[in-house]
Amino acid sequence: MLKIAGLASNRGRNLLHIADQAPGGAKLSVVLTNEEGAPVLEGASERGIPTEVVTRGDDESREDHERRVLDRLDGYDFDIVCLDGYMRVLTEAFIDDAPTTLNVHPSLLPSFSGMDAHEQVLDAGVRMTGCTVHVVDEEVDGGPIVTQEAVPVYEDDNEASLKERVLHEAEFTAYPRAVRWFAEDRVTVEDETVHVDGDEGGEFPERRLISNDLEASLRYGENPHQDAAVYVDAACDEASVVHADQLNEGAKALSYNNYNDADGALNLIKEFDEPAAAVIKHTNPAGCATADTLADAYEAALSTDPMSAFGGIVALNRECDAATAEQIVDSFKEVVVAPDYTDAALDVLTEKNNLRVLDVGDLGEISERFTEKPIVGGRLVQERDTWSPTVDELEVVTEREPSEEELETMLFSWKVLKHVKSNGILFAKGTETVGVGMGQVSRVDAVRLAAMKADEHAEGKDAEGAVMASDAFFPFPDGIEEAAEAGITAVVQPGGSVNDEDVIEAADEHDIAMAFTGRRCFRHD
Repeated sequence: MLKIAGLASNRGRNLLHIADQAPGGAKLSVVLTNEEGAPVLEGASERGIPTEVVTRGDDESREDHERRVLDRLDGYDFDIVCLDGYMRVLTEAFIDDAPTTLNVHPSLLPSFSGMDAHEQVLDAGVRMTGCTVHVVDEEVDGGPIVTQEAVPVYEDDNEASLKERVLHEAEFTAYPRAVRWFAEDRVTVEDETVHVDGDEGGEFPERRLISNDLEASLRYGENPHQDAAVYVDAACDEASVVHADQLNEGAKALSYNNYNDADGALNLIKEFDEPAAAVIKHTNPAGCATADTLADAYEAALSTDPMSAFGGIVALNRECDAATAEQIVDSFKEVVVAPDYTDAALDVLTEKNNLRVLDVGDLGEISERFTEKPIVGGRLVQERDTWSPTVDELEVVTEREPSEEELETMLFSWKVLKHVKSNGILFAKGTETVGVGMGQVSRVDAVRLAAMKADEHAEGKDAEGAVMASDAFFPFPDGIEEAAEAGITAVVQPGGSVNDEDVIEAADEHDIAMAFTGRRCFRHD
């Protein structure tokens, strides 16, 4: 465990934050101040941290005062010293006798050193500042840099607002990071340089900086009582709804939910090379299909669940023509997303005042490799799931081999299923959905929901003779039993359950062909 001696002259908010965070298991052994009644003393005492006060006498030299500080610290076990607003310049003697000493300065050194960094930043008119954690040497705000954190400077900033944001957005991030690196024994200080083992780039770098620009304030978030905004990554060149042109300028702007659903719809139809259409509701596919023409694909997608499609999002992977547009406006839709529109299609679509028409341009290739989800206190980052099996990658595990048509449907189903919230089950015939069971905590319930959707909500479709796709393995045969009762003739699923043999046996008993993909396709948000 890394043990710290903290020195502060005032509030010591960084030290107290480090005490609360315990980065890398680090612990404050003592907090020492040179000011009687410094607020940091109360904060340290509340946390059970021993405190010391060593004031400097009027005629006392810096060297003598620092010797008394070191003598007082000598009774404590510590590995490094962390300064936090310790308003004294340390002498070479202190630095030589003490372990490695760190300080945090409220600017990106070497720029804006000294006591009035925030004032200097504002006077200079720079648009970026931040903080620097450095090893202390005899030079004021000198010494080798351990880490830095950037903070933007805004037009309405003053010294007080900038100071507050640098503390919370930069210092509260950078100082614990530096301490954690020391606690993990990853820092080498040698010849006035700092080397941090593992502070590297790559797909998942040690540190990430996210920079987005405000595109628009939204009417509200997921619910009317929530404020919301949309930010843009200007470096992204993949087709996206954030960068899309809204062609009917008189229509109301996109809402938070519109953006979220339209993004999900666009990502789904990017899966297909053939003419494809999808209808999305609450980020789940209400229906999806491919066909020889876009109009036929849309008709097949819509007929999967026209009731749920009401108020949904339509995504197309081809130029929208008039025939497709006429079908879209037959029932209420919120947004239509496509790479282009014919003039005739626009004439039809723009007659609907509240239908937002988005032109995302050429779909091109998928270039953004990662996706991320903010969670309280951090972010989850992962590769996008761009994998879908080929016929050769399917492992047939049942006595009956799937037909060529069933194999084609398996491949189609998997591409759509990746965009269904888990637990997800999808029924399909040919290259069109007939029933979707999404977001269930039980896989059996997801099968039942897909069957109900196919038999009760689909127009001109049913589950009889359909292929079923599951986003994860079946832990028990009951899901297959439900599928057989619904009329399913083939199943594609990841496999990998300890009960795979029982599941396969159930499929064989019902003459169901089954293939394993060897990979699952969970989607949890």
